[in-house]
Amino acid sequence: MCYRSTLAVFGVFCCVAVFMAPGLCCLSKEYATTDMQCCPMCHKGTVVRRDCTRQLGTWCISCVNGTFMNQPNGLTKCFPCTPCDQGPGLFAQQGCTGTKDTVCDVVSGYFCKTLMDETGCSLAQKHTSCDPGHRMKRPGTSRTDTVCESCPPAYFSLEGVNCTVWTT
Repeated sequence: MCYRSTLAVFGVFCCVAVFMAPGLCCLSKEYATTDMQCCPMCHKGTVVRRDCTRQLGTWCISCVNGTFMNQPNGLTKCFPCTPCDQGPGLFAQQGCTGTKDTVCDVVSGYFCKTLMDETGCSLAQKHTSCDPGHRMKRPGTSRTDTVCESCPPAYFSLEGVNCTVWTT
């Protein structure tokens, strides 16, 4: 529901009536304050230090190192940057800035088990090594694990990479 105050002037006496509709309807570039007022949003990379008043606009401050804000907002705290050191196999492909979160990717020999939309990979795992008697059907990539398969009859594999025919 919206609460948007509407002023109405009646007749010669200039009586002012305030009509309140249910719910506060702020414009798309505004946010609602706790005292039911609409204030201009802060830009990307900043958050609200002080809500607007009738005399002054919204006071916004920049996000400090280790935090970011990727959207216009009416928030009082920036989001914490995603660390890429949550486990082995990750590195920061793009560092965190005031307006963008860190984007993590995987190092060679690992694949991404949990891929997030904007922050890249959040959990990496080492590629599977094929056991002896098996060969690598498909090598692992940054997004998929290695696929192994058994060697066919009359073939063997000591190292789990390629199958070799038995000799007599």
